[in-house]
Amino acid sequence: MAKQDYYELLGVSRDASAAEMKKAYRKLAMQYHPDRNPDDAEAEAMFKNLNEAYDVLKDDNKRAAYDQYGHAAFENGGMGGGHGGMGGFEGSFSDIFDDLFGMGGGRGRSRNGATRGADLRYDLEISLEEAFTGIEKQISLKTSVQCDSCHGNGAEGDSKPEICTTCGGIGKVRSQQGFFTVERTCPTCHGAGQIITNPCKKCHGTGQVEKEKTLSVKVPAGVEDGTRIRLSGEGEAGTRGGPTGDLYIFVTLSAHPIYQRDGSTIYCRVPIPMTTAALGGDIEVPSIDGSRVKVKITMGTQTGRQFRLRHKGMSVLHSHQRGDMIIQAQVETPVNLNKKQRELLREFMEQDGDTSPESTGFFKKVKELWEDLTE
Repeated sequence: MAKQDYYELLGVSRDASAAEMKKAYRKLAMQYHPDRNPDDAEAEAMFKNLNEAYDVLKDDNKRAAYDQYGHAAFENGGMGGGHGGMGGFEGSFSDIFDDLFGMGGGRGRSRNGATRGADLRYDLEISLEEAFTGIEKQISLKTSVQCDSCHGNGAEGDSKPEICTTCGGIGKVRSQQGFFTVERTCPTCHGAGQIITNPCKKCHGTGQVEKEKTLSVKVPAGVEDGTRIRLSGEGEAGTRGGPTGDLYIFVTLSAHPIYQRDGSTIYCRVPIPMTTAALGGDIEVPSIDGSRVKVKITMGTQTGRQFRLRHKGMSVLHSHQRGDMIIQAQVETPVNLNKKQRELLREFMEQDGDTSPESTGFFKKVKELWEDLTE
């Protein structure tokens, strides 16, 4: 039995717009949906025919083929296999739910073979001072950009890619093998759906050319080691005019000769002369912002003691606050003593007084331990 004309089936004219066809299809599909017509074979058949018609007419390439050849365009494997029977119905099943209920993302197929460009990575090393203040860096990298000769479509001059006659622009072909319908990538256009008969001489039909470009990267104050910064649309150009990928900047902080960082806190190990540690006094230490900070060393300071300097640490990301700076004292034992200095130290040792309580207490415990062991 001859198939009904797709336009008549949907009740639209042959010059109907996509919006008009979609509106007509939705109304009829809801009317004949199997859920609303249980055990009604005629309604189920009508629903399948509506899906088949709309699946063809909503696609510009399929619609053009149907307008020219009618139903014959989809018979005997044409346009990637017929729409009659299970093969065509299953192929448009996801589109049915998308059109009726807005579910799913469609097939995600590019009708002109366009593909998104690849994302790129760039490793950027900065100093701790640059991470404190924030900085704008100029970087250079080689990447694929859209060909300016063909504007990314891959065709030379005023020529344009042509619809693949093997698959009708779908990029896939179907063949019947017994009870099964097998779908595979079109061997002629390799899935692009189009063929470039006159390729661009500059990009050889890819729509891409390699170029070194310079970009400006803003690194915010307070950035931490391992932070990733995304530059949208700065990756590789897509093929056949497809969207451009993204560029990801991975920030690493170089080691600092004085400071160690832990989040917003900065640690600085400062050697302190023995005399200053014993008698107390003031020392000056450098801050990450370039200023000098005075630190009061208390009398009897030992190695490992910490002094906290409020709001002298790293910048806090996306705020105007700063962390703290921790000064770690490292008492330095005098070296290269002259004769007079050695005599003064010996005289100091011979004086009475508990000037080293920790060492005195330690060796007292050791002596008691030895006495217990000899008994």
